[in-house]
Amino acid sequence: MKKIVILGCENSHANSFLGFIRDDKRFADVEVLGVYSDEKDAMERVAKEFNVPTMENYDCAVGKVDGVIITARDGVNHYKYAAPYISSGVPMFIDKPITVSESDAIAMAKELKASGVQITGGSSCRYEKTVLALKEDAKNETDGKTVGGFVCCPLNSKMGYSGFYFYSQHLVEIVGEIFGRYPKSVQAYVANENVSVVFRYDDYDVSGLFVEGGFATYYAVRTAADKTTGNALSIEKYCFLTEWEDFYELLQGGKSEMSYEDFIAPVFVMNAIERSMQSGKEEKVNDYII
Repeated sequence: MKKIVILGCENSHANSFLGFIRDDKRFADVEVLGVYSDEKDAMERVAKEFNVPTMENYDCAVGKVDGVIITARDGVNHYKYAAPYISSGVPMFIDKPITVSESDAIAMAKELKASGVQITGGSSCRYEKTVLALKEDAKNETDGKTVGGFVCCPLNSKMGYSGFYFYSQHLVEIVGEIFGRYPKSVQAYVANENVSVVFRYDDYDVSGLFVEGGFATYYAVRTAADKTTGNALSIEKYCFLTEWEDFYELLQGGKSEMSYEDFIAPVFVMNAIERSMQSGKEEKVNDYII
């Protein structure tokens, strides 16, 4: 049996993953030793629904597990939850946002790398079918070189989970997957509660639109020299299943598909956007070394 814990189970990902473990025979070799959340009511609700134990603290399973899932709503808790388990080298799923601060992102990534921790996670939107198709088109220069693009996603900054950072990695990660994880700079424009962003790359710009509370608003477009393609995105159960399957593969001894640098890149883009929202100016996306 592969033993895991889920830390930060107030997020719907916890329910989805626990449902896969309970209902899909392919994952019958996974045992959930416990769930933990700073929000006690959420922890107890999930534990009751899926008949799994609660944990007294997030670090009480160190040395007892084969993998860790971290899916707290507030990304500020992710490094804190991960830290006690990193030195054991067990694989980890870390949900969006990976962290909130750039310093935490660098410190955590360095520790993960030093201990050889295999990682997956981030936004489930990167598994969406249109996103994957546009990523492949950009890679292959289908219909010519990329000359621009547009991505629209919800923003949910009023929940108290580090505000802008709670939902913003969805859009940032879609942009990163299709157009590249390292834009040079960003320029943000705030209109009422919504935020428009220009992501500046070497050869083109990509526009993004965060819609406050617009939970049905997911869209991605790539414009090439000869054609514009894209569609409304369908964020369905298969996105959650695919990210769970990626983590399950790591539990079986698989290797991460993503570098530590790429994994934390959205944190630096989100921070640059927030700086631009405050300054009203174009802001450089900070460089970093792992």
